[in-house]
Amino acid sequence: MKIIAASAHQQGLTGQNDPKTLELGNDADPMDANLDGITRIDLHFPKFTDGRAYSQARLLRQRLQFVGEIRATGDVLIDQLVHMARCGFDVAVLKEGVDAADAQRQFDRFASFYQGDAVATQPHFAQVGQGAQ
Repeated sequence: MKIIAASAHQQGLTGQNDPKTLELGNDADPMDANLDGITRIDLHFPKFTDGRAYSQARLLRQRLQFVGEIRATGDVLIDQLVHMARCGFDVAVLKEGVDAADAQRQFDRFASFYQGDAVATQPHFAQVGQGAQ
């Protein structure tokens, strides 16, 4: 997962006026979105306790087979990053004042998982078994 600072996102990395970027509201159903020509979807976390963007990301990856970038914006906390990546997010925009190095350490702590997820759909034992063949 790519991690960027809030200031970098605000200084021109936002998808405003970009026809290939879709900013999907928390109350929007991804199944109703027209994804023709869309290469990036920004999903917003208004509060860290609001998890609707997780469900949206998973729907985009698994049911709609969206292969473009899914970006987490808003109240993004370090301890949520690993779960975001497992739900299908590619990029996380950190809150102001959060250190990117601290965020990257989360991925070092949790290198693999037993269950499948939105990105690696097979469980760990099936992945290991395929690599041994």
